[in-house]
Amino acid sequence: MLPGMTPGGPGEGPQWLRLAAWLRDALPVEEVDGIWVFRTLRRDQREFGTAVLSRIDGDRRRIYTSRYVAKIKGKQRGGFEAQLEEVGSGPIEALHELLQLVPVRADDGEPPQPVEVMTWFPAMATIVEDDPSDVPG
Repeated sequence: MLPGMTPGGPGEGPQWLRLAAWLRDALPVEEVDGIWVFRTLRRDQREFGTAVLSRIDGDRRRIYTSRYVAKIKGKQRGGFEAQLEEVGSGPIEALHELLQLVPVRADDGEPPQPVEVMTWFPAMATIVEDDPSDVPG
């Protein structure tokens, strides 16, 4: 593995799970229709992750950048900070134009990789009604 990179595929790993959990409280995730993640970086004693999210809000599309910084070594190991910023909005069909508004990371020449929304935000447990014929009695 190259220095400064973490294992796993795009958007995978414990810190990405923490960010997804944090985003569940920050956004109506059922409206999220696209996610792209930049390569995770490790520097000093911290891990940095950046994701771009597309959300359909009524007749508008909103584009967000979400970032996390996780302390992975040292006295503050386990620390986690996340942020969410709306970077653009427009008509639903303007996805590609709106994605152009996302700031490019100066230290990363690679474009963000798409991640399946259902991989990041698995559906909540579905409540299945019992068949009355299955009830003993």
